[in-house]
Amino acid sequence: MSVKKLVAGLLIAAAATSAAQAEGVTRKAAPNAMIAGSVTVPAGTKLYFLSGSTGSPIDPKVTDTPDAFGDTKAQTLSILTKLKAQLAELGLGMGDIVKLTVFLVGDPAKGGKMDREGMTESYKQFFGTAEQPNVPARSTVQVAALGRPQTLVEIEAVAAK
Repeated sequence: MSVKKLVAGLLIAAAATSAAQAEGVTRKAAPNAMIAGSVTVPAGTKLYFLSGSTGSPIDPKVTDTPDAFGDTKAQTLSILTKLKAQLAELGLGMGDIVKLTVFLVGDPAKGGKMDREGMTESYKQFFGTAEQPNVPARSTVQVAALGRPQTLVEIEAVAAK
């Protein structure tokens, strides 16, 4: 790892920790600093458990073609955009997420392997940014299948406020 990447990761982790501590939630950075290694939520904090969500079709009129929902990156972007709106309805933001569980189906275009890189590209637009420095604890697992044959991603979240 380059010194530049290490310094950037430490700065992101420091920003995430200081922003979270203002509300009593503490986050300890994982070695890669794009996820929290641990999150502590104080007593009395309200927890919100958000059910798993999948991406929306690119064209709502076309849902039965193999590429109707896009690739892993597109589906992750769709899900996180919907999640952001769902949180806003609850008076919360993406920085209030303390835990994400990401389920990835093996992508046929990737030889049946999960596209972690595609998911991460979209994830980085919502977490660990200058505007929203908090990063959640996160698990990412490959699963055999999800509800629709075109679905490559499902994400569930826990938020705290």
